Amino acid sequence: MAKPPLSREDYLSTYGPTLHYTPPGGLRTVDDYDDLVDTHCCFCGQQCGIKLKVKDNEVVGFEPRYEFPFNRGKLCPKGIKRYLQGSHPDRLLHPMRRTPAGYERISWDEALSETVSKIQEIQAKYGRDSFAMLSGVSLTNEKSYLVGKFARLALQTANLDYNGRLCMVSAGAGNKKAYGIDRSSNHWEDITQAKVIFIIGTNIAECFPITTDYIWRARDNGAKIIYADPRMVPMARTADLFLPLRVGSDSALLMAMLHVLIRDRLIDEEFIRNHTVGFEDAADAVSNATPEWAAEITGIPAEKIELAARWYGEAETGMILHARGLEHQTKGVDNVVSCANLALATGKIGKPGCGHSTITGQGNGQGGREHGHKCDQLPGNRDITNPEHRRYIAEVWGCPEEEIPGKGLTAQEILNEIHAGHIKGLLSLCFNPLVSLPDANFNREALDKLEHYTVIDFFLSETAQHADIVLPGSLHEEDEGTSTSGEGRVIKINAPVTPPGEARRDWEILLDIAERLGRGKYFAYTSTREIFEELRLASRGGTADYSGITWEKVVNTQGVFWPAPQVTQLGKTTMNTAELDSQHPGTPRLYEGGRFYHADGKARFNAVKWRESAEVVDEEYPVWFTTGRVVSQYLSGTQTRRIGPLVDQFPHPKLEIHPRMARQLGIRTDDWVTVQTRRGQVIIQANVVSTIRPDTVFMAYHWGGKESANLLTQRALDPISKIPEYKVSACRVRLATPEEQAEGERVKAMSSVTEKNLPAGYGLRDRRQELRK
Repeated sequence: MAKPPLSREDYLSTYGPTLHYTPPGGLRTVDDYDDLVDTHCCFCGQQCGIKLKVKDNEVVGFEPRYEFPFNRGKLCPKGIKRYLQGSHPDRLLHPMRRTPAGYERISWDEALSETVSKIQEIQAKYGRDSFAMLSGVSLTNEKSYLVGKFARLALQTANLDYNGRLCMVSAGAGNKKAYGIDRSSNHWEDITQAKVIFIIGTNIAECFPITTDYIWRARDNGAKIIYADPRMVPMARTADLFLPLRVGSDSALLMAMLHVLIRDRLIDEEFIRNHTVGFEDAADAVSNATPEWAAEITGIPAEKIELAARWYGEAETGMILHARGLEHQTKGVDNVVSCANLALATGKIGKPGCGHSTITGQGNGQGGREHGHKCDQLPGNRDITNPEHRRYIAEVWGCPEEEIPGKGLTAQEILNEIHAGHIKGLLSLCFNPLVSLPDANFNREALDKLEHYTVIDFFLSETAQHADIVLPGSLHEEDEGTSTSGEGRVIKINAPVTPPGEARRDWEILLDIAERLGRGKYFAYTSTREIFEELRLASRGGTADYSGITWEKVVNTQGVFWPAPQVTQLGKTTMNTAELDSQHPGTPRLYEGGRFYHADGKARFNAVKWRESAEVVDEEYPVWFTTGRVVSQYLSGTQTRRIGPLVDQFPHPKLEIHPRMARQLGIRTDDWVTVQTRRGQVIIQANVVSTIRPDTVFMAYHWGGKESANLLTQRALDPISKIPEYKVSACRVRLATPEEQAEGERVKAMSSVTEKNLPAGYGLRDRRQELRK
């Protein structure tokens, strides 16, 4: 492995994370700003509306945005403090080259010339697919679309993927198998009309706090709440029925619930007959999946499984909600289609208060998985292996069809091939795989085997520290475009400020690289709006059809729900984006009238058979290990671990452990413990809680380095979605030795620094002045 050019102390004192507490000029009076700009939160898939205060080209505060219909002014802790990522002392302000002694400032021309030279050199020597690209999914729709086109036509590589691979792909694959389209079935207002809400594998109160409002409103209307999770997460504590299932056993629970629905005739036979295909095979697959059978696997009493099935089956209306706990498994797709089987069997879909919806995790996790950002996808959620789909996109792009590469590797597979020496170069944009991908030690080794790595980002993340060239990109509030919320609502992101210093907008950087690669003819854009217009055309006729959505309509109507296809005949035939119409009103609720998106208009039942997770507990590793989020942090923490008030809420990861296990191991809260799996170990302080199963421990995954939960997780993938199995590993836990405790304290002390404690050489005043430029 290559030696890091700087020590941990030097990284911390120069590039952070620095805990930022106050905006430029300090906290201000209510009216001390120049402009108030409507936009959206940069974090989770709820995409809450917010107003950002601007003064002297800096974000200095926020106001609630009451008129945006989703959150109506409400914000979670992250949303309230998100403005503090702007004008941050850690902000990357100029291109840099990694050297044995650290990082040297270089010009944009040097940085781009070296990047392009290395791309050409590596591809000439090893082939085009030897250079890969990884990108984030919290980008706008326009940037997601551009990345897909850029990788295929500028880099000319098949090996492009995105960090939505770590989030939404099991839901996407399952939704397409069942319904023919990848989107939540309902706008969130429908949740309030449900008489039963079945929530499985999602910590809504901490991960999607504003969604709790919709569930409480349903409860106020008489809804019963069923909550299934290995932990009694905050919302589960108020549920009418809590099902503390064993990690990795979700499909067994869902199979048994379908068994009860069929056995007790709680199914909608007319709906099944008229609107679905494959019921008999799905029913046969669960014929022996009795509640007693499932109880042995899940640890949930059989009578509670029966009660959950009856409540859901007997209710007039019902919603199923799930997220990563259900999907971060080698059985993620099986779990999703098992939920779909319940909705279809009871006909609880396509009506007010009835649906099956995945709660999108990342900021644009919905839109980012629709427009060609994935290794197997072209815009409009088209299949890159489908000749008809390829021909249409080639026509839109104005290129020969054979110039579009075929299906590439997924995110973890790209790291695997880097480690194996087959992929030699990498370009990444707002993706921190060293923290977010499983088996971090393996991935660290892979990054150091690259012959060249260029990163585009706005902070120097743990992964960026391995880059040869660092290009300073743009924050959410420094560029405009559209995004798509977890409801399927296309919304407008505005840019109240411009990038500071020498930082540039991400799409402008990609266009510059494309031009230098001799592929500029395909990227003649002068604005993100021009990219959006081409996206509309490229999506037309696909399952994710935006062709009937205009920039103005998104702004004037507080968002438009896709699909919103063309209406006029002219719109169906023209290749002139100026002639695309916008008459379609949008689709807040899918599947109305029992019409689905498969060619025959019918939904598909999927036969699911029980299988175990890739790794199970044994004598050597007897404890289940699982991961998740906390309310004040977001994903790999690149942004939120730099915002002081958010870090203060949860400054370091802790290991949740049940009192029974803690007594057996002699562990008390705040004791240092060592957690080991077959991949590595973490020294961490314990948090003894009664809200977790006695056979399971939990750790949040937002931290890097030696505090990373992904030092412990495994690289096993779902065979269809290729999502890693973050939620199920086997571990062992013990009290830390005195030497390990000292190491834990050292790591904890070196995790961040506050502005007031910055070293003399940090140059905060000079950096502030450059930020203002």
